[in-house]
Amino acid sequence: MNVLCRHFGTCGGCTLQDLAPEQYLERKRRRIVDALARNGVDGAPLSGIETVPSHSRRRATLKVRKSAGETHIGFHAPRSHVLVDVRQCHVLTPGLFNLTQQLREVFDATLAGEESAELYMLEADNGFDLAISGARRSMPDVVARIAAAASKLDLIRVTSGTDLLYQTAIPVVTFGKARVGLPPAAFLQPTREGEALLQRLVNQAVGTAKRVLDLFSGCGTFSLFLASRAQVNAFDVETSMLQALAAAARGTSGLKPLHTERRDLFKQPLLPAEINRLDAAVLDPPRAGALAQSTKLAQSRLTHIAYVSCDAASFARDARVLIDGGFRLDWIVGVDQFLWSAHIELAAAFSR
Repeated sequence: MNVLCRHFGTCGGCTLQDLAPEQYLERKRRRIVDALARNGVDGAPLSGIETVPSHSRRRATLKVRKSAGETHIGFHAPRSHVLVDVRQCHVLTPGLFNLTQQLREVFDATLAGEESAELYMLEADNGFDLAISGARRSMPDVVARIAAAASKLDLIRVTSGTDLLYQTAIPVVTFGKARVGLPPAAFLQPTREGEALLQRLVNQAVGTAKRVLDLFSGCGTFSLFLASRAQVNAFDVETSMLQALAAAARGTSGLKPLHTERRDLFKQPLLPAEINRLDAAVLDPPRAGALAQSTKLAQSRLTHIAYVSCDAASFARDARVLIDGGFRLDWIVGVDQFLWSAHIELAAAFSR
C-alpha cells in the first residue's frame, strides 16, 4: 500500500489513497455510470475523469478544538466526531496548509478549555479569507491575536457570521476578464485548475449561444466567463453573491450585457415562457440538484444545456427528466477536484 499521507486511515479527508491509479479512476467512473443506470440512462457517454493536481485545493472547512490542554486543527476521522490534528496534507495548497499550522498557535493561545470552532478558509488571489463560527467565549481574544499576527498570516479578512472582525482588503478572484470581490464565506470551485476546466466545458456545451441563462450562478464563475461573448441572465438565491457578480460586471470593460436577479430556483424555477427567450442554459446547482428547474427546462424550447454537478445521484435524476423531455445527453466529463475522496464532480452537455 503506497499512500502519501501519514494521516491516511485516521483522517476523513482522504479515503482512497491506497488504491492503484486505475482502480481509483474506475471507482470515480462507476459513481457516475451507476447513478445514471439506476435512473434508466444506460451507455452513458462518459469520456473520462479529469484529475486536478495534488496540493491544489484553495478552500476548506476545518475544525479546531482545545481539549485537555491540547489544540487540534484538521478534519474529522471517517464517520466520526473525532478530530484528527493534521500535520501533513497533500490536498490543500501549500499556502492554505501553512495557514492552518499558524492558526493552531493562535487558537492554542486563545481558546478556552473544551471549546471548539469551525473555520472556513479560502485562498484568494490577494490573500487569505477566514470565516469563524463558534468559539464565542474566546472570540475577542482570537480577534486580537489574529489582528496582531495578520501580516505574518497573510490574512486580509476575518469574519464571524455577519460580523466583520478584521479586514485590510476585500478578497478577490478572477473569472474571465473580471475581478470579483468576494462576500464572506463565498462559494467557489475548490481548485483553480478544476474551475478553469469546468469553464471550458461549459463554454463548449452552450456552443454558439448568444443569450445564456446561468442558473445557480453564485459569484459568476460561468456568467463572467461567458459574458465576454454572450449576453447572460444570472439567477441565484444569495443576494451577496449576486451583488458581487453585478459589481464585477460593471467594473469590467468589454463584456456583453449581464443581468442578475435574486430567485429561489427550488421554490420558483424559471418558467418555459421565461426560458424560451434565451438560447442556452447553464445549471450548477448544489448537491440537491435542480429537479424543479430541470422539469421546466424540459418543457421549454431551449436547445442546449450545460449541467455542472457535484452529486452524481441528483444529476442522474435530473438527466432522466431532461432526456424524457426530448434532450440528448451528448457527453459527460468527470472532474475530480476532491482528490482521494469518494466524491466526484462532472460537467455534461444536453442538446436537442
